[in-house]
Amino acid sequence: MKVGAIVLAAGASSRLGRAKQLLAYRGQTLVRRITQAAVDAGCSPVIVVLGCERERIAAELRDLPVEIVSNDNWERGLGSSLRLGVKAVADGDALVILVCDQPHVSDEVVQRLIETQTKTNCPIVASAYAETRGVPALFMRECFPALLSLGDGEGAKVLIGARESEVALIDFPEGAIDIDATEDLSRLELG
Repeated sequence: MKVGAIVLAAGASSRLGRAKQLLAYRGQTLVRRITQAAVDAGCSPVIVVLGCERERIAAELRDLPVEIVSNDNWERGLGSSLRLGVKAVADGDALVILVCDQPHVSDEVVQRLIETQTKTNCPIVASAYAETRGVPALFMRECFPALLSLGDGEGAKVLIGARESEVALIDFPEGAIDIDATEDLSRLELG
């Protein structure tokens, strides 16, 4: 099975006040950590969708085997980046959607998504944390048209919720830790 990955990293981090993609955690920037996890899990291609601060963020990934996709309309919302990523992975059997503000995602988490899909044959495998289902998540090719039809302000979680009976889950409690605002930084030891 050919599994691609999309790293969504186009936003401006307006609530945080600085580019969260470039925050250092355990010696790596958040965008590099999540991208490296996808590469190490064997995903191919690994597509990184950038928008705001594109040049600075792309510089963090120069030596990785990834494709940078520029979203000139990143301000429209997450869905605009997601659609670009899905189009870039169009020939794969499946894709994993990742966001750069979940610092505890590792290659093992990505591999668990893939293994769970193989065991269950479900078209969607999502992460379960904090009484919700979300990303990182794997979507089989049959879901690509639905991902492409999401609105600008919608993310993959909309599809996960709309197709609950087709979703297998992996337990990933650390997925609840994401960096959106300054108060979230206290939950991590940055640097």
